[in-house]
Amino acid sequence: MLFIFISNYFAVLAPQVTGYIIDKVQSYLIHVNDKKLHSQNDWLVNWFVSKIESLSFSFTGIVAVFGIVLLLFAVLRGFFMFLMRQTIIVMSRHIEFDQKNEVFQHYQKLDTHFYKTHETGDLMNRIAEDVSRVRMYTGPAVMYLINLIALISLSVFFMAKKNAELTLYVLAPLPILAITIYFVNNIINKKSEEVQSKLSDLTTNAQQAYSGIRVIKSFVQENAMLRFFQLNSEQYRNSAMSLYKIEAIYFPVMGLIIGISTLLVILVGGLKYMDGEIRFGDMAAFIMYLTMLTFPVSAIGWVASTIQRAAASQRRLNEFLHTQSTIQPPVNAVQHTIQGQIEFNNVSFIYPHTGIEALKNFNLKINKGEKIAIIGRTGSGKSTIAQLLLRFYDPLNGTIKIDGIELSKLDLQFYRQQVSYVPQEVFLFSDSIANNISFGAEEETTEKIYKSATQASIHKDIELFPAGYKTMVGERGVTLSGGQKQRISIARALVKDPGFIIMDDCLNAVDVKTEQEVLTHLSKYLQNKTAIIITHRIFSLLQFNRIIVLDNGKIAEQGTHEQLLSLQGLYSDLYNRQQLQETVG
Repeated sequence: MLFIFISNYFAVLAPQVTGYIIDKVQSYLIHVNDKKLHSQNDWLVNWFVSKIESLSFSFTGIVAVFGIVLLLFAVLRGFFMFLMRQTIIVMSRHIEFDQKNEVFQHYQKLDTHFYKTHETGDLMNRIAEDVSRVRMYTGPAVMYLINLIALISLSVFFMAKKNAELTLYVLAPLPILAITIYFVNNIINKKSEEVQSKLSDLTTNAQQAYSGIRVIKSFVQENAMLRFFQLNSEQYRNSAMSLYKIEAIYFPVMGLIIGISTLLVILVGGLKYMDGEIRFGDMAAFIMYLTMLTFPVSAIGWVASTIQRAAASQRRLNEFLHTQSTIQPPVNAVQHTIQGQIEFNNVSFIYPHTGIEALKNFNLKINKGEKIAIIGRTGSGKSTIAQLLLRFYDPLNGTIKIDGIELSKLDLQFYRQQVSYVPQEVFLFSDSIANNISFGAEEETTEKIYKSATQASIHKDIELFPAGYKTMVGERGVTLSGGQKQRISIARALVKDPGFIIMDDCLNAVDVKTEQEVLTHLSKYLQNKTAIIITHRIFSLLQFNRIIVLDNGKIAEQGTHEQLLSLQGLYSDLYNRQQLQETVG
């Protein structure tokens, strides 16, 4: 603010020096010796004038010296303007940096339910477009606003010193400008929110198309997707055009009002000059002040529009920043090293976004080092168990205990560091295979990466790639087959070497031979570890302590492989169907 004020101070001195020179030229031409030419100028200008005149310069010398003074003022103004921009614009970039980090950090704290009910494109638009609009306020808009206040204040002050009546004529149209800004800004605010909403829809549409491009091409739906995108794009264009039409009227109206002020200065100032009430140099100074005010006054509209857009964007950001995760860390979190004993006590759970009851009074106790298989039809609640154990959700009723301690009382980050999870839906980052495998490992060494890849039966496949472990997998692992992605996901879980591992239907995309290799390695790896293997297939190569058969969110059967076969129930039916499929295959 100080730099802006000083910069504008040197700017408003220029018209005074110019007015003095014009009066000096006029007095020289008509041979008038007026000793009060500089009486209404700023103290600094008066000081320069007194010093120059005391040195008895010639007329040409005075003009030349004051030309240098004007140049000096311009240099000083430019220097402080440089400091002003370095201060406030750089500061706004720091704010943008902090805000983007704050938003991203908050996104990572939000729970699974939030991401199931919000679109990725909207999240991306808020952290990119909305934060940028807020930066435009904290940087350029604030700078121009302070600049506007400083320049108008200084200009009006010095104009009033020269001629108060003429100053009133100059300022007369400004109330009209203020009323126009007030009404138009309300419209701009509403239009801005609508534009941002349509842009989010457009971004989401594009993001989904890029992610699902293989599905689009395989179903020959390029034209249909293009029509859908064009519809969203048309809606965005209409909203944006509506906003810009308002602004297109707004700025010329301000130019008209400024033009009226200029005409008033020339008309009234000309009459006063002819009546001898003001000097010709003062009139020239007034016109220079008006010219100087043209840009900041015109910027009122841009500043107001930017403030309104930033306000709309900040409201959109606050919607998420004020959203609290349903998974809250406990007040006195317990950092407990997992031994591997797990207990479900009368756990019931309903998915909040669908209302589906996934588990009903579910009870299960797993001892340290046990290998448990959870089998059931689609929708029986298998994956829900994994998500509750990772505390992606909290149960509606009942409790989950880890080594006798309620899961909700554990330090969640410390707890998850000790658990490895292989999700049903594999996600690989657009990075190298090595980095994807080592993701989440506290110590990433080549030896550990190779070992976990071998245990997941993916090492040989990776070695065949030209770049080996440095091979870039593309977005979401698009360059790999489904089975390769699953095995890399398994290797990622194994590299952590946890005491507790959850595998959620992670071999459904591999062939029988590869499945047998993976299971053989896992059988050795899982010794002395607590493991929950969720699957719709029956693995004969893995020796489970117990097999849990789920049906409609409840345990229908449980026991060893032989015990369940003897019951001739759901498990036996699943096993017989699998055997039939393998025989036919």
